[in-house]
Order: sequence, then structure tokens, then C-alpha cells
Amino acid sequence: MRLLGVVSYDGSLFVGWQIQPNGRSVEEEIEKVLSKILNNKTKIYGSGRTDAKVHALGQTFHFDIDKEDIDLGKFLYSINSLLPEDIHIISLKKVDNDFHARFSSKRKTYKYILNMGEYNPFERNYVFQFQRKLDINKISEAAKLFIGEHNFKSFTAKEEDENNYIREIYSLNVSEDNNKLFFEITGNGFMRYMVRNIVGALIEIGLGKIEQSYIETLLNKQTFCCQYRAKACGLYLIDVIY
Repeated sequence: MRLLGVVSYDGSLFVGWQIQPNGRSVEEEIEKVLSKILNNKTKIYGSGRTDAKVHALGQTFHFDIDKEDIDLGKFLYSINSLLPEDIHIISLKKVDNDFHARFSSKRKTYKYILNMGEYNPFERNYVFQFQRKLDINKISEAAKLFIGEHNFKSFTAKEEDENNYIREIYSLNVSEDNNKLFFEITGNGFMRYMVRNIVGALIEIGLGKIEQSYIETLLNKQTFCCQYRAKACGLYLIDVIY
């Protein structure tokens, strides 16, 4: 039986979602608990990777179990009782055997939070403490350039192994509240560093350091050249839609 899980986690102390030899990963922590409960080595498959210090409110993953008559409510309770405090499985549900958490997804939404006001030490792991005012009107206008289908090769990592850099952005909304700037972006898929590079470029627009033409050039250049990347701590994977 194949199950789909929705998980939230505080990414502050993780090296990322994916298992790595140099520290804790979300994937490894979940797999350890599942393997213990099921008494069988269990592999999970996420909707995608999140980097070190990136958070999630609605990351998804799938995995297979042999039992067909399992009580999902009790199973979920058992998993959460053994997981560390910075990970929480929100839900589990049965899906078709050909379902894949990554390849079956239709859209994802990320949110990025930036503080333009006084430094807040209590939020340092969850909000980028930028502490400078930005021109929100300029940012909102430039954000429109990303809407639609584009080649985002310039906005991903140099080491990204992709055969196709085309992605479609459905919406990119920018709002302000109490000296905090919120970027919410929804698309059919995102590559490594893509959201952080988009936000980083928009921050430079808001500072008046670059013009909209720079973004237009990057979207047409199709090479690895975005020089701006927002810090990981302000980024959240909000949800994955199937």
C-alpha cells in the first residue's frame, strides 16, 4: 500500500531534506522512525528537496508498506510520538500505487519573509533580518516579469542537473505588514535555489541597485548568472497540490 504524508518542519538545525553525510536531514529522521515502527527498512520519496535552514509547512512524501489494514490514525500518532520536536507529520492518506510525490505534483507554493525593521533575535532563524527599507512598488512591478512560462536556468544552481529548465510561474505576490515583506510564489515546479534567487533579484530591485531590464536579460540569457540569493532562513514550502 502506498501512503502520502504531509509534513511540517523547522529547518533551522537540518542540512536539508535530503540525506547527507554531514548532518541531520528531515528525510533521514522520518525514515528512521518509519523503519522502527514497521520493523523494516523504509524509504520515503519527497516532492522535492529543501536546502539547509529552509522550513516547510506542507512538504509531501510517499512511501510503501506491506500492511493493507493499518489504522492510519494510530500509525500517525506513533510516528509523531517518535519524531524529534522539529518535525511533525500532519496527515497520512492512501494513494494509488502509481502515485509519486514528486512527479505527480501539479503546483507548489513557497513563501519568503523578510524583516525591514529592527533586528529581532527571536526571529533570526525564521525571517531574513534585512533591516533596510525597500521600494515595494518597484518590487511588485518587477515581480510581474516572472509570471508565465520561462527558461529559469539563470535562476538555479550551477550544479543543477536538469534536462529542462522551463518552469511556469502562476503567481508571485508581494505584500507588506508591520515592516515585514512577504513574497508568495506559486508555480508548476522549482529548481534548486530558484525561489531564493528570484527573491534576491527582487531585493536588489527594491534597493535600486538593478533595473527590471536585468531580470529580463536573465530570463532570456539561459545561462547560470544570477548573482543574488536571499538567505535560506526566510523561505517556507507552503504546500504541494496534486
